[in-house]
Amino acid sequence: MNRLSTLTTAALLTLSAAASATAAPPRHWVASWQASPQPVWQADFLFPTLIPAELADQTFRQTVRISLGGSRLRVRLSNAYGTQPLRVGRATLAAHPGEVPQALTFDGQPGVLIAPGQDRLSDALPLPTRNLQSLQVSIHLPQPTPLRTFHWEGRQTSWIAPGDQSLAADLDGARSTTARLLLSGIDVETAARARSVVVIGDSITDGATASLDQDQRWTDHLAARLAPQGIAVVNAGISGGRLLRDGMGESALARFARDVLDQPGVASVIVLIGINDISWPGTAFARGQDRPGLAELQAGYRSLAGQAHRHGLRIVGATLPPFAGALPGTPLDDYYQPHKDALRQQLNAWLRQDSPFDAVIDLDAVLRDPADPSRMAAAYDSGDHLHPGDAGNRAMAEAVDLRMLMPPSHPAVTPPR
Repeated sequence: MNRLSTLTTAALLTLSAAASATAAPPRHWVASWQASPQPVWQADFLFPTLIPAELADQTFRQTVRISLGGSRLRVRLSNAYGTQPLRVGRATLAAHPGEVPQALTFDGQPGVLIAPGQDRLSDALPLPTRNLQSLQVSIHLPQPTPLRTFHWEGRQTSWIAPGDQSLAADLDGARSTTARLLLSGIDVETAARARSVVVIGDSITDGATASLDQDQRWTDHLAARLAPQGIAVVNAGISGGRLLRDGMGESALARFARDVLDQPGVASVIVLIGINDISWPGTAFARGQDRPGLAELQAGYRSLAGQAHRHGLRIVGATLPPFAGALPGTPLDDYYQPHKDALRQQLNAWLRQDSPFDAVIDLDAVLRDPADPSRMAAAYDSGDHLHPGDAGNRAMAEAVDLRMLMPPSHPAVTPPR
């Protein structure tokens, strides 16, 4: 080959490399699904845990629906509240429920040892996924393992099966639960302009009373609206969660860094929490506790806003929905009291007029009964007068002006027509 041919070949290779770089836009990791870890409570708590005390040579399988798809994904496993190292023998992921799973690896190995208080990300799995795709994750625990970390309100049927069935398409001898174990997040690698919105809240965000296995939480409906815009929605709700104090999980103040700030690709956060701070004290949940005053709740919100702004995030608040007559015929039928509602309305008025947030979604106005504003409208009520049903969850998501969730300059947000 002569010198001219050599130079021509080199030039072509350079042009080819440049074209390939142009054809492959930069990508990054974005949180696409989350289940905030909670500590497993004692047997004398008001609600059952829905899980056994331990697993031993058993497989736990759960279904998740990611919000954004991508070219690769990685899975996060949590031992947040464990008191001893957690040995995972094998973890797998199926691209669709009922399909043969693919093995996940951790530093190239099929299993992983997770230290107490820690979590671990799997190696990237080169599995292309689409928006709103359902995946199935299976985890085999080979040795007796006390269960200390879970997510109680999964709103999805999960399965516990004997032995290592992590690579099986169908499980034999499995029993069901609606709690989640070990799995705390799924990230996808996607376009560099893609971002995520984290919604931190309590049981209303967690999806209590939403139809089981139907992805009917208000965050699911919001994810369906935002996915075409290249924005993921991850749910950081914990049933029984509170703003200021621990409840059925750590307070929003305590877990904000883990569940919001540390999520990859996060650009904004929605805060819908505080009704349990107002209503738990004096009930069977917290019989001897004092209820916080308006100033304490305001300070809590200001703290969240300050944390978000220091990390360059946009933060959006939400008013607390009406709850008159909540939880009738249960051990918590004193959850609602007129003086509690008075505090809720004071807090909502402040949120509308002088909140520290970048914007406010008025969910109280969306869900209340015009004839009795202290009550949820019957069409949106699940029946317990506290949690919205499927129609209420959809109405909440449709009430969000998508432009408030990202800075105006962000190219991912297209103003509605």
